[in-house]
Amino acid sequence: MDPGATSVVGPALGSALINGIFYILRTGSPSRDLPERYGPYTIAYNGYNRWAKAGVWLRVFEALASASPQSMQLIDSSIIRAHQHAAGGKKGARHAIGRSRGGLTSKIHVVVDENRLPVRVALTSGQASDKAAAPGLLEGLPASTVVADRGYDWQHLIDLVGQRGGQAHIPTQRDRKVQRSVDPEIYRQRNLVERFFCKLKHFHRVATRYDKLARNFLAAARLWMRVYETTT
Repeated sequence: MDPGATSVVGPALGSALINGIFYILRTGSPSRDLPERYGPYTIAYNGYNRWAKAGVWLRVFEALASASPQSMQLIDSSIIRAHQHAAGGKKGARHAIGRSRGGLTSKIHVVVDENRLPVRVALTSGQASDKAAAPGLLEGLPASTVVADRGYDWQHLIDLVGQRGGQAHIPTQRDRKVQRSVDPEIYRQRNLVERFFCKLKHFHRVATRYDKLARNFLAAARLWMRVYETTT
């Protein structure tokens, strides 16, 4: 798992490093406020940043998500307010932060399964379109019953789900002349993804974005999603 941190901390501090990383993520505290029992805050931050850059947290998330049966894929998104400290990333880079009348925001897009567990997550700027992000979320996932709200009513997405061998249960926008029928029992399961976001936002590091780098914030979200799995 460690792409180089062992040369910095050694095996004796391995558990302290991991616990220190989770302390910061769980509490939302600045890295400098890490209690001494976890070791120097610089080691925890550098280890977390190094693993995020190397894709370690992504691989852990994907390995766990691959065990999901995914007989149902529920899609939704949620706006995350970004702290002003998150706006200091390098210019020209894509950090998935947008600016609107409400301030700086990012948006988390997820796919959860029938057990309310996450199988895919993505991050965009707050003003990004939900339906435009959906094809990328579903890419590489097995064909399944896809459930989403009216914001995902897009013929391209409906066709894509069908081409993959799945079924889309997405209500038609109310202003459409021809309304698409949706099984009410299946559509009612959409509350699972809504409840997932309610639980996710109990995690301070995700409820407000402090990370400048999109990869680090996304890593925090992925880590907490898997912690969520063990407590559901």
